[in-house]
Order: sequence, then C-alpha cells, then structure tokens
Amino acid sequence: MLTEERYAAILRILAEKKAVTVQELTRILDASESTVRRDLVALHKSGRLYKVYGGATSIDNNYSSSEEDMKTKRELHTEGKIAIARRAASLVRKNDFVYLDAGTTTLHMIDFLQEPTAVFVTNGMPHAAKLAAKGFKTFILGGRLKSSTEAVIGTEAVNALKVYNFTKGFFGTNGISTGSGFSTPDDSEGLVKRSALERCSHAYVLADCSKFNKIYPITFANISGATIITDLLEDKKYRDYTTVLEGEES
Repeated sequence: MLTEERYAAILRILAEKKAVTVQELTRILDASESTVRRDLVALHKSGRLYKVYGGATSIDNNYSSSEEDMKTKRELHTEGKIAIARRAASLVRKNDFVYLDAGTTTLHMIDFLQEPTAVFVTNGMPHAAKLAAKGFKTFILGGRLKSSTEAVIGTEAVNALKVYNFTKGFFGTNGISTGSGFSTPDDSEGLVKRSALERCSHAYVLADCSKFNKIYPITFANISGATIITDLLEDKKYRDYTTVLEGEES
C-alpha cells in the first residue's frame, strides 16, 4: 500500500471510530509498527489527526491538552464527585494500605472514610493534611509540588513509590476512552499515577460522567487496568472493557 493510500485509510478509520491504536492500524493496514508511527506523526504535523500515546484520535474527537486549576475543579460536578467519593470510601477495609491520588474527587473521599486501621500514602498536599486531621496514619511522597493541582510529582515521588505494596489505590483522571485508556495532560503527573497504580493490588479510577470519551496527551493506564467508579455511566460500552461501579453505597 502506498503512503497516501495508508493516510487515506487511517483517516477513514478515524472518521468511523474516532480513536485507534497503533496495534489496530498495523493489523488493518498490514504495515509495520514503525511505518504506522511515521504515518501518524506525518498526519499529526499536517493537522489531519491528533497523535496520542499508543495511537491517534480524530480532529473532531474530544481531545484536550489543557487543565483547570484545583480551585476551578472544586466547583465543577460537585454532586457527582460526592456520590463517587462515598462509594469509593466504602471500599476501604480493615488494615488496608491505600494509595490516594491527588485530585478533587479523591479529596472528597476523605470525608467518608470510616475505617480507622487503614493507612494512607498520598501525593496530594491537601489530602495529607485532611487525612492527618481525621487521625489517619498518613505518609506523603516527596518531590516537586505542582501548584495548579497541589500534587507532588517528579523523580523523587516515583522512586519513593518503589518500596510500597498497596492493597488498594484510588486515582483521579482527566479523561477516559476505550482506545487511549485513562489519560492526563501532564507527563510528570502521569508518571506518578502510572508508578503508583502498578504498585496496587486493586486500582480504582474515580471519574464523573464528564470525563468519559475524553482524551489527554498522556495515558497512565489502559482501560482494563482499573475499576471505574462513576456517578452515571451513559456510554454502556465501557462495561465491555472493565468493571464499572455507579452511584453511592454507604
């Protein structure tokens, strides 16, 4: 297949699917992975698609690379976040060793925690203060503080995570899609999320309904890599890829 023929085929696929992985394209086009990646780079540079981690999305898809600050996020989708937080908190059991990711929904989760024997590690500055104020044994990762999200990130945080073995982890995300998984705008923050999630026996991603079918530049986990906890699942196809929990549970 000639180069322009591959380009046309890739764009036809994206017109139908909105997102596609490199692996899917190598199979459909009967081309090598390096060839497909070169094609995606060329099409991205020409403005005909968005190249993302592991694949590509169509121009008209819900792709974003920007992020609101913590103050703005706290005012968005509050009712849904509280329902999600309540459900997530109900999953913390006796003697759990929990990783709590930075983010507004995980911060709400602390209000509903009831198991006094649980121990927490977090990269969220407000999370650490709130957990300690409630009497929980709490550890905070070292590293660089990202002011907009109040999250600790960087090499120090990633290295610190290597010694931990969590029974459960609760994570925030900016976007979820079946093709690009769980994604975030910041590569440093994404690396901390990925490193922590890999240390968890059970991982949960907390996401209100606005996060679905959204893609950001950095994927930190595949869609099958965590259970989703949400307030309302409108697109039922996600149940074909992973476990999804909805609503509140006290």
